[in-house]
Amino acid sequence: MSTSSSASSQQPAPGRQPAPNRQPAPSQPAAAPQLPRLFDVHQHILPPVYLDALAAAGIDPAREDGFPTPQWGEKDARSFADGMNIGFSLLSISSPHVNWGDDAASVRLCRRLNDYASRLCAADPARYGFVATLPVPDVTAAVTEARRALALPGALAVKLPTNACGVYLGNQRLDPLMAELDARSAVVVVHPAKPSAVPQGQFAADHAPVFEFLADTTRAVLNLITSGTLDRYPRVRWIVPHCGAFIPEVVHRMQGISRVLVPAGMMASADVLSAVRTLYFDLAGDAEPVMLDALLKVADPSHLLYGSDWPYTPAPLVRQKALALFAGPHAAALEPARWRNAAALLGIN
Repeated sequence: MSTSSSASSQQPAPGRQPAPNRQPAPSQPAAAPQLPRLFDVHQHILPPVYLDALAAAGIDPAREDGFPTPQWGEKDARSFADGMNIGFSLLSISSPHVNWGDDAASVRLCRRLNDYASRLCAADPARYGFVATLPVPDVTAAVTEARRALALPGALAVKLPTNACGVYLGNQRLDPLMAELDARSAVVVVHPAKPSAVPQGQFAADHAPVFEFLADTTRAVLNLITSGTLDRYPRVRWIVPHCGAFIPEVVHRMQGISRVLVPAGMMASADVLSAVRTLYFDLAGDAEPVMLDALLKVADPSHLLYGSDWPYTPAPLVRQKALALFAGPHAAALEPARWRNAAALLGIN
């Protein structure tokens, strides 16, 4: 009785059709987050001339640095930049550095590398510039090549390794080169190199990017500060890679220790914190969720620059890291790092 009554109450009214049996609409996948237009100051090239020279010298870069050597090609680079919304790429070689003890071979390789990079950039100058490679620690040859290479189309900066055959940035041996770069108000892109001596028998010794690259970057920057190089050559603009390595953590310790070392006559007076504020920092590597917090406490915000570190960092991981920067908790503070800071530094519209 109750069942029949309930059924009759659910019959459609006369003259009306029953409502169709609607199925819930399938859920749509969320749209992939969009990246802003980016200026990439830390993008690498691996042209055949570089890889062939390493092979001829018996150097396997994967074995030397303990990190896989990626595939690279000009078409791959364009496709990567398009996919990442990178409007301008500053191209450079990575590690190993080009001087492994044969100065003459290093000079020849630098010329060929710089000519190759210039031709690549000249084909699309609105999208590419390059960082000239110099044959340090051969200082005379490095000055000569700096003068030649910086006159080539597309040359926007020079690359210096943290150390070349054990000669570190800040060594007075490099002063003639520093004077040349200072006279030009040049931009210098620092890139880590494996130290000449590394304690063996532990993991970091076999995989330089994990620790030794960061340590060597920190070592070189501290030497630039304490040697007075930054003071003597103030027009040189320095780009420090990988979110400053350990510099943000070490700088306050160095400032404190200087208050002991300077009165003891064991260190020349140096305003370490002020010196760090003059440096530029790229955000390649693992800036979030830890390193960026420290860097923002010591760096000038107008000196932060985006860097992908492609192709050593694969494209999917580059995208993940970029989204962590520009859609993460520091997105507002990093808005100038997308494009404006690098464009101002390098004179690109």
